[in-house]
Formats: sequence, structure tokens, C-alpha cells
Amino acid sequence: MNLFRNIWNQPKTSAAGLLIAVVSIAGVLSQQGISLGKAGTGTVVSLVTALATALLGLLAKDPEAASGQSTRQSGAPNTSVKLGVWMLIALLVPLPWMQGCSGVTVAQDIVNWTPALQSAVATVDSTASLLAPPDAPIFSAATYGFDAASNLLVAQAKAYLANPSASALQTLQTQVVTFQQQVSAALLQAVKIVDPAGQAHALSVLQAVATIVNTIFALVASISSKAAMARMSAATGVKLAMLRPYLDETRAAEMVAAHYNEPLTVARMQVVRAEQMEMNAGF
Repeated sequence: MNLFRNIWNQPKTSAAGLLIAVVSIAGVLSQQGISLGKAGTGTVVSLVTALATALLGLLAKDPEAASGQSTRQSGAPNTSVKLGVWMLIALLVPLPWMQGCSGVTVAQDIVNWTPALQSAVATVDSTASLLAPPDAPIFSAATYGFDAASNLLVAQAKAYLANPSASALQTLQTQVVTFQQQVSAALLQAVKIVDPAGQAHALSVLQAVATIVNTIFALVASISSKAAMARMSAATGVKLAMLRPYLDETRAAEMVAAHYNEPLTVARMQVVRAEQMEMNAGF
């Protein structure tokens, strides 16, 4: 009876919860390759997700919900607060991680990261000269090839954008994993830097590159099949779990939030969601 009473007393909150459940289940189905059929150029699952997300947006903009009328009863939680929290939870399953995304849209998003990636790599290039003499060779050796790898990744994203073929996608998949592994290995090598200040600086600049590469990886993963993900996972030696102690999720979220012009809280949960996706896929 308490269940029905809660639904009756908090209809908007209950509706939001139901919609979030729909979005979450659709996300799991998409990750498992279950589409439930086609809907136009997308899938039934992606269509349901889009509709549920749109309805959540309407609920969030409801003037009555925003006025906090749930405070009529003494001590009752503010409904608008709950809706705000649930809206953020819903953003844990954004379209970049859903199947049915346009390959062209993903490729364009990757290309849009180009200036930030090139800037981050340029910062890496200048870092060795700032480190102590014993530490500089470690960093230089660990980051050797970053320029070539980043330029190749951008070039392949542009090639896929111009011609979104299966072969172009496979080339893009291979390169993003290759570059991601280079950055991951560099992070583990940077931990060997003896000087504490130098180590912190080295990890910081590598974190910037890692954040962008991991974001690009998540975008590529969103348009990759389960078989392709398995192939990509098999090519990895450095796993995300090995890097977790050295990654700053707040810094990563700040970069994502700035790039997409979105709230930090949303970006933080998107970063966590992407990490979970990678680990679940064997990365």
C-alpha cells in the first residue's frame, strides 16, 4: 500500500522514475546489441530512449514541479529537487553510448575534439624540458610518438566523416585503441618519475590527453559492434583498472563539461559512465 500511496502523493516524481527506468533498460539492451527492430534510420530501442528523454525534459520544465509544491506537507522532500537529481541520473545514459548513433555525427564530434587534442599533445611535447634531468628521459621515452598517433587519429576520423564505410570505421577503431594504449602506458611510466612535483606535472598533462582519447574511444565504441569491441579489447594490454589510481575524474569532468558546455555534475557522471562501459567491455 505504501507503494501506491507514494505514487499518488508524488505523481511527477513517480513518472520521472518510470521514464528513467525506461532509459536505463534501453541502455542495457543497446549495449547487448538488442534493437527490437528498426524505426526509420534508427532502432526501436533508440526511439524509445529519445521519447523517454524528451518526456523527462518536459517534466523538468513543469512550472508546478519547479515551484516545490511537495513542501505542502511538513518535512516532505521537495519534488523539484528529486526531479533534478533524477534528470542527472538519466544523463548517465546519453546518446553517445547508445546504439543507433549516426556514424557521421560521431566522426564530426571526434573532429571537433581536434583543437583540444592537438593543444594537449603540444603541452606534452614541452613538458620534458621542465622536468628534472633524471626524469626527463623517462617522460620523453614514454610520450614518443604522441604527435604521429594523434595526427593519424584525427586524419582517420576525417576520412571516416568523408566516407563512413565499414573499412574506414575499422581503421578508426584500431587507431583509437593504439593511441589509447600509448597514453595509458605513458601514465604508468610517469609514475616512475622520482621528483614529486615533476611527477604531478607529468601526470597532469598526460591526464589531459587521456581524457580526450578516452572520450573519443567512447564515441567510437557507440557505433561499434560487439564483435568489434571484443577485437579492440583483445588488443589492449594496459587495462583501465591499472590506471584508476592515477586518474583525476574531476579534471576529466571539467574538460568534458567545458567542451560540451554542460554542467560539471553531468560531465562527471558521463565520465564515470564511460569508464564503466570500458571496464565492462574488457578494457
